[in-house]
Amino acid sequence: MRLVLVLVPIGLGLAAAQAGGPAVDTSIRQAFARCRVLEDGHERVRCYDRLSTMLAPPRFEGRLTAQTDLFDITRPTILRYESDGPIFVMYLKDAAGGTVQNLHIGGGGVATFLIETPGTYSLQVSGSESWRIWLDPA
Repeated sequence: MRLVLVLVPIGLGLAAAQAGGPAVDTSIRQAFARCRVLEDGHERVRCYDRLSTMLAPPRFEGRLTAQTDLFDITRPTILRYESDGPIFVMYLKDAAGGTVQNLHIGGGGVATFLIETPGTYSLQVSGSESWRIWLDPA
């Protein structure tokens, strides 16, 4: 659960970075500052690793409605998704097309979901504006 709390504020700051917002430097600097003050070396490295995933390009991105190709995960994976519009609904589907999880964001923003079981999946996305999706290591 702590991972989700760290990802959401950083993700919002990086969304502003992509949009060229003035809060970019402040958000990124604050995120690095939070990592830097961690005394435990392992926790500090994990914090920096989480930051590096936030800077990675999205695995999927689009606008309005789309169905992704099948993708494989070999270990628990965090599905991180961001929407620019007020409506965003996404279905995580298994290889046979069955719905594993229904996910949504009301009003835009960033959210995460832990895919616990390795396997083959796809995503069906319906949004009112542009969106981005990442597959981050858990």
